[in-house]
Amino acid sequence: MRMEKRRMDAALLVLILGHLTIALEVPLDLLEKLPQPPTITHQSPKDYIIDPRENIIIHCEAKGKPHPSFSWTKDGTHFNVDEDPRVTMKPHSGTLVVDISMTRAENYEGVFQCTARNKYGTALSNNIVVRQSRSPLWSKEKIRPIFVQEGASLVLPCRPPAGLPPPILFWMDNNFQKLPQSSRVSQSLNGDLYFSNVRREDSRNDYTCYARFTHTQTIQQKQPITVKVFNLDSINDTMADYYNDTDLFSEPPMDDRKPSFLIPSGPSSSMMVLRGHVLEMECIAEGLPTPEISWTKLSGDLPSRRTSFLHFNKTLRIVNVSESDVGEYRCTARNQLGFVHHTINVAVKAAPYWISGPPRNLVLAPGENGVLTCRASGTPKPLITWTMNGISMENSPTDVSRKVDDDMIIFTDVQAESSAVYQCNVSNEYGYLLSNAFVNVLSEPPRVMTPPNKIYQVIKNHSAFLDCSSFGSPLPKITWFKGSRTSTLDGDPYVLHDNGTIEIPVAQTQNSGKYMCVARNTRGISENHVFLEVKEPTRIRKSPENITVQRGRSVVLECEVDHDATLFPTMTWLKDDGELPDEERFVVGSDSLIINDVTESDSGLYTCIRNTTLDHDSATTELFVVEAIPEKPDPTTDLELTDQTKRSVQLTWIPGDEHNSPIQKFLIQYEDSLHHRGHWHNLTEVPGTMTTAHLKLSPYVHYAFRVLALNAVGYSNPSNPSKKYKTDPAAPDENPSGVHGFGTKRDNLVISWKPLSHLQSNGPGLHYRVSWRQKRPGAEWTTETVSNYSKFVVSGTPTFYPYEIKVQAVNDEGDGPEPVVALGYSGEDLPVAAPDNVHVVVINSTLAKVHWDAVPRHLLRGHLKGYKVYYWRKHSGHKHNPDHMEKDILTFSGNHTHGMLPGLHPFSAYSFYVRVYNGRGEGPESQTHDFKTPEGAPGPPASLEVTDTNLDSLTLKWSPPIEHNGHITGYTLKYQSVNNSNELGPEEELALAANQTSVTLPILKYSKRYKFLLSAKTSRGAGPTISQEAVTILDEGNTQTPHPYAWSPPHRPLHKARPTSPFANVSSSLEEDGPLISWEYWGPEKNVYVEYIVDNSEDGGEWQKELVNGSQNVKLKGLKVGLTYRVRVVAKGHHDQPLHSEDVFVTVPAVASRQVDIATQGWFIGLMCAIALLILIILIICFIQRNKGGKYPVKEKEDAHTDPEFQPMKDDDCTFVEYSDNEDHKPLKGSRTPSDGTVKRDDSDDSLVDYGEGGDGQFNEDGSFIGQYSGKSSCRDNAEGPESSEAPSPINAMNSLNSFV
Repeated sequence: MRMEKRRMDAALLVLILGHLTIALEVPLDLLEKLPQPPTITHQSPKDYIIDPRENIIIHCEAKGKPHPSFSWTKDGTHFNVDEDPRVTMKPHSGTLVVDISMTRAENYEGVFQCTARNKYGTALSNNIVVRQSRSPLWSKEKIRPIFVQEGASLVLPCRPPAGLPPPILFWMDNNFQKLPQSSRVSQSLNGDLYFSNVRREDSRNDYTCYARFTHTQTIQQKQPITVKVFNLDSINDTMADYYNDTDLFSEPPMDDRKPSFLIPSGPSSSMMVLRGHVLEMECIAEGLPTPEISWTKLSGDLPSRRTSFLHFNKTLRIVNVSESDVGEYRCTARNQLGFVHHTINVAVKAAPYWISGPPRNLVLAPGENGVLTCRASGTPKPLITWTMNGISMENSPTDVSRKVDDDMIIFTDVQAESSAVYQCNVSNEYGYLLSNAFVNVLSEPPRVMTPPNKIYQVIKNHSAFLDCSSFGSPLPKITWFKGSRTSTLDGDPYVLHDNGTIEIPVAQTQNSGKYMCVARNTRGISENHVFLEVKEPTRIRKSPENITVQRGRSVVLECEVDHDATLFPTMTWLKDDGELPDEERFVVGSDSLIINDVTESDSGLYTCIRNTTLDHDSATTELFVVEAIPEKPDPTTDLELTDQTKRSVQLTWIPGDEHNSPIQKFLIQYEDSLHHRGHWHNLTEVPGTMTTAHLKLSPYVHYAFRVLALNAVGYSNPSNPSKKYKTDPAAPDENPSGVHGFGTKRDNLVISWKPLSHLQSNGPGLHYRVSWRQKRPGAEWTTETVSNYSKFVVSGTPTFYPYEIKVQAVNDEGDGPEPVVALGYSGEDLPVAAPDNVHVVVINSTLAKVHWDAVPRHLLRGHLKGYKVYYWRKHSGHKHNPDHMEKDILTFSGNHTHGMLPGLHPFSAYSFYVRVYNGRGEGPESQTHDFKTPEGAPGPPASLEVTDTNLDSLTLKWSPPIEHNGHITGYTLKYQSVNNSNELGPEEELALAANQTSVTLPILKYSKRYKFLLSAKTSRGAGPTISQEAVTILDEGNTQTPHPYAWSPPHRPLHKARPTSPFANVSSSLEEDGPLISWEYWGPEKNVYVEYIVDNSEDGGEWQKELVNGSQNVKLKGLKVGLTYRVRVVAKGHHDQPLHSEDVFVTVPAVASRQVDIATQGWFIGLMCAIALLILIILIICFIQRNKGGKYPVKEKEDAHTDPEFQPMKDDDCTFVEYSDNEDHKPLKGSRTPSDGTVKRDDSDDSLVDYGEGGDGQFNEDGSFIGQYSGKSSCRDNAEGPESSEAPSPINAMNSLNSFV
């Protein structure tokens, strides 16, 4: 009960004394004037790590009145600074400086404490633990390579040396690049590098751990680690023998596996962290695939603002830890195969910390009471001890006014001798707090701290505060007076505050005046005078109104204000609550804002703010900008000439109205009434912001000027002309430009130049002084005068000789400047020499390279233009009869000594010679040389025909290639069958002899279509193929002899010798947009074209031309349908008579109209089935009748088929024929029909997609053929196919039906 009563008394005493100690505050500007115990102001940190390379500086600064003296202890004993010559103490300071240049820093490691004392007390610093920083090297070790199986986990240890402070760790490679980290590979908090699973790309020999010691700014590195990742499937015996480690390779391959933790181990762990520190927990797991880490707090939520996840979620970091962070945390590693948990139990301890701050200094007057409070906490609860002037309370002098009660010292009725410095030490096992607080007992008379005669200004109807800041011990009492001391100001409308300030809540004009405050205590009295001025408020009298203005105009926003005469307001303008645009268009006046040349962007809210030192007022208006219709500007006026000189004049003018579009520029023109009266010429331009121009003039001109203004609409009308201004004549300022010398004949030199204009002549009597001389030492100039001409001809010159020439302008006033000498040459003549050392190098069968030596310069007799190579083909290697001797020419411009001859024919003999040419022409030809090209691949066979077709065989005949390009060594025949769906069967191949021109194929099946490809070959390989397609169909009248139908190319003559025409294999194919004409060409002429004419035209007609642009095919468009055309290919060269190919005939078929595909209609399919059944019945009846010897009457035939649309029988003998319409024997699309009745597609088109003609035949989606039954009602002529007087075989008839259905 007694202890509890003491605590209640102490608490009550604290409440009583608390407000007393708060009242006495020493102003800062008095602290240095009043007696004061020492106070530590600056000291080194408790844990002080020093750099051993620098002097040691241990800080200790303190203040007090009088200034304190300093002393030190080291490791608990007195440290005598004077006895150590390497240690000095700074003047007026306790800071120690240790010179370690001659000693080791570790000799001064220890615990230092500074003491500052004067006659009023002693203050202590913290215990400063001085340690030198250390950055030791890694111990040398031999690190063997690490071999690890692909997919396994791996840990690379860092294990840095212990440093002070601990180093920052990181991993890099040999190129000093940080190793990439991921959720699979990451660094732990202790620096080790963890692999959740390794991959082949992790193999490397430069895994290096680095330690950076921040205090010494040094970096140390560990020996590089080599990691080899192997796969058991690919490891070889060499590695096994070398490492002699069979167990390593007997491990099973690493499969996918669920996660497990590498760190920490086990299902749970615990850790402790101090309050206010950083909590870092990490979980690193291995597994395949790579696990993902997540965190939860089992006993609550994670503090989101203080929590972060590092190292790919493997580290949970919580900063500024508090007691609320105590609890269990769980990390979870998870992949597709499972998961694993680990629980971390976190405990939070606390080093001592202040609850309400350290103890505060007490300044008391004699007889007053006070309390020093040392409120601190910690975990575990800290121990609080008090000392006075560094001595324990038990050993300190007894003071009846002082009472120690746990964390408080209570002072009652203090006296002057009670002044001292008290130390509060709060400690537990995790740290300590040491704080100095002094008790200073003062007896001071009052002092008013407010400056005397201070003037307070306030706006009328606002609150006014008059200060009377004071100090005294005991605390002074404040009294206010106005004017004289007749009555105190302690009632309405005045409010007196505890700090001595008096308030007037609503100041009026009559409150202005002089005020006096008086401070009293037991030691004396002090007074001060202040003044109050009540001002009139600032008010905007005329605020801007909402304004609408046209774009391009100017606008004025007014803002007039009423204010107190003693205040001087400033004006600020805002646009849309922001600053005005920084443009010259915005002009702020004393009471207005002017905006010039208003634009759409100027629309918005404008606020005027009028500020004084005491108040402000504002007003807002809105500006609307509307579009104005621009027009061209008015003409300028008042043109005036000033600053007149011989060669210049100043022109000024006044612009006209811009008409809502700013003037962009002014154009100044002049008239020369002396030379070109009535013609105005442009002289110069100036920006639209200028109204003056400095004009440079020419001599001997009678000037008049005018000005035009340009805006977005256009130019204004010209201004009225200025006054005339005449310039005096002068000698020319320049000579003619473009001086050239050249020859038009072998014995002349033509000198030409660009004459001066009238403006450049500078005076009357303009003429030219032309001079020339041979470019050789000692040559003399020859001069002639020329008027009204721009060239002069010098005759009798040597051929192609260099001359120096110059042309000078002269007029009646004098000569122009000295002209520049130009170089020219007299006339050229033909070269007199041919290139020497001409030879050729054959590169391949179509390319050769010709070499020659350059013709000497003195034999060129002119400017070298280049060389020309003339070459021609004499004959091919297998034909020795003369061919076209037309020469090809290749020109090589410039000083070339070799050139390539492309496009040669293989296996041919060529001749060539070389000529040089200059500007005059070609020189003599060099000696003619011959060369031969090697063999190349041959051309396609000239023709391929199908003959002698039997049931299971047919014969192919062909002609050798027109272009052998070497010795033919054989032929290759490839063939494939083609079904009704146009699908190709397996390919067969035959090798044929070189002298063979036909072959019989005995293995073919009847009623089959075949595709044949034939190519010739030489020693250089096979050439292009020629294609043929054929089908055998049984004859209706003869069951033993099949009749062939073949699609073949147009009939061409089989040439046994080289034709006189350079064209071969001219063919045509019909395409949708016109016939395609193709050919082969070996002639030298480059001008090749196709011409065509309507065949058998009555008026004869004219041949139409189609250029081919170097290709060997062309498509003829725009031909009329239904007409037949004669087409030929023409080559036109230097000879008079053009060469052309044989004519081919092209018929343009009529285009079938688009119609509905009835072949897919159900009713049409049913109708076809019925017709097929009816025809089958009729065939059986006819067969029976024939066997009986009777004739099938025509009448019965007509009765049986009354519809002529469905009449498949012949009228004369009632025999059945193969169904066909009137176009059965027309060529396939893309081919033409030769005289033998076979049809062949174009060589370049081997497609089997479309075999119908127009709209008469179609393929269904299943590939079957359906014909339109809309043929002629009459029977065909005998020429269309074989007939028989006997009844047809039902089998043959069925075969015919099968081809339709």
